[in-house]
Amino acid sequence: MAVPELLAPAGDLEKLQAAVIYGADAVYLGGKQFGLRERAGNFTLEEMAVGVEFAHARGVKVYVTVNIFAHNRDLDDLPAYLRQLEEIGVDAVIVSDPGVLALVREITPELPVHLSTQASTTNWMAARFWQEQGVSRIVLARELTLEEIREIRRQVQVPLEVFVHGAMCISYSGRCLLSNYMTGRDANRGDCAQACRWRYALVEEKRPGEYFPVEEGSRGTYILSSRDLCLLEYIPQLVEAGVDSLKIEGRVKSVHYVATVVSVYRQALDDCRADPARFQVQERWLEELGKVSHREYTTGFFTGKPAKAAQGAVDSIYRRPYTFVGVVREYDPARGLALVEQRNRFARGEELEVLLPGGQTFSFVLTGLYDEEVSPIDAAPHPRQRVFLSLPRPVQPWSLLRRREEYNN
Repeated sequence: MAVPELLAPAGDLEKLQAAVIYGADAVYLGGKQFGLRERAGNFTLEEMAVGVEFAHARGVKVYVTVNIFAHNRDLDDLPAYLRQLEEIGVDAVIVSDPGVLALVREITPELPVHLSTQASTTNWMAARFWQEQGVSRIVLARELTLEEIREIRRQVQVPLEVFVHGAMCISYSGRCLLSNYMTGRDANRGDCAQACRWRYALVEEKRPGEYFPVEEGSRGTYILSSRDLCLLEYIPQLVEAGVDSLKIEGRVKSVHYVATVVSVYRQALDDCRADPARFQVQERWLEELGKVSHREYTTGFFTGKPAKAAQGAVDSIYRRPYTFVGVVREYDPARGLALVEQRNRFARGEELEVLLPGGQTFSFVLTGLYDEEVSPIDAAPHPRQRVFLSLPRPVQPWSLLRRREEYNN
């Protein structure tokens, strides 16, 4: 059976490559301007060209965000940028602003346009309007139930994209002014300070400086912070509803996050394709999703209006049960040694886990650790340090190493 495209975030070139290697059908990314993730690594035009070539060589599409709410001054440089994107060969641009859409249609009429979730498409009349404007795909608002998605699908022919995993914004489809009001950093221009994730207390106007806690849990209060979205168990319903693309949030997340989440959803989609009637969420998939840095999970609006508890983090805002420590760059089968690029400190004697492209994992105790001259060392403490280590079985490049941490909820 046909299953939706799996669309993964690519905050920089390395994350793009990881998303492709771990099973994405398409990736979305931003350039150095005009996108809504200013603090992601983002891509120069040269890096974007390399990324497009890497993805296309493996049958993966690349979509570029041009989804700011543009001011007059933004329109001056945008035509040249659009022509450059078309020349690079990107597969679509993602826009939210009607003026930007009109400009794309004028400057690069052959370039497909996806309508961003920032446009807050929540009904079939709006979807039909955008279809008539010539958009190639609509990224639906996150605030929709399954039945609402089905109704939109019945009413329009344009392909539909739905977020299935990652951070949720407390504001309507990300249209937030809180960050701009409190810090001067405009979320609608890609520079959100994530003020909704901060800890808050109560102050009485005649007692300035005297803070009264609004207790939600022992570690503080995050009254505006949503839990993270996870719709893994609803993949068959999304397929049945006619959704064309399943989108993972996370351009500012780590390579480990991107690879792990993409791997899980790739396996789930492949299982659904093979036998949709007998599809079941595997416990190992849930375990994998629990290994990345995340907030508690919720189904958001998908099954109905979220309960109060589903939107606020109850105890701690993040769960980080594993530390990502390295990426395998090469493997020498003759010596049983892997060349690893360090991401966090690790040392001999530690138990590490390996995630392989394809989703398999295995654990081992690190006994052999060597510098680049293959001299024994006790630890790899330096960022991006390259070391060799002994492994009990062969691994592929892009395998990831992580360490379980002592973790209390």
